[in-house]
Amino acid sequence: MVANKTGPTSHPVEGFLKNIEEDQKREDTRAIVTLMKEITGQPPVMWGDSIIGFGSYHYKYKTGREGDFFKLGVAPRKRDISIHMPAGFKGLEGLLDQLGPHSTGVSCLYVKHLSAIDMAVLRQVLEAGLDMVNETWG
Repeated sequence: MVANKTGPTSHPVEGFLKNIEEDQKREDTRAIVTLMKEITGQPPVMWGDSIIGFGSYHYKYKTGREGDFFKLGVAPRKRDISIHMPAGFKGLEGLLDQLGPHSTGVSCLYVKHLSAIDMAVLRQVLEAGLDMVNETWG
């Protein structure tokens, strides 16, 4: 079995947050961490060197590949803040239309500044993403 490249670590989340150079990105990331903590009821944990994850689940695909991953996560990147939603965005198009400026990948939502985002809608998107992970993987 091939292990995930990204796993939980014992690195302190607060130390990681303090080292985010750009003030606004640091504050925006802190706000997302607070929101994800409220939504999941789980403490933040560093996954790898640059992702803050919340909760975890075990997956096993039909191919036999299995592993553990976080339910929601956030990573400040050079260009954007990457919000990780492992279940993806299927069925969330209506909410995403109301969110504000963003882009998406398969399982990541990219935002530049929270000041341009509707935080109530972001909460709904994250809650829906958590529900999808829980429904799929428990």
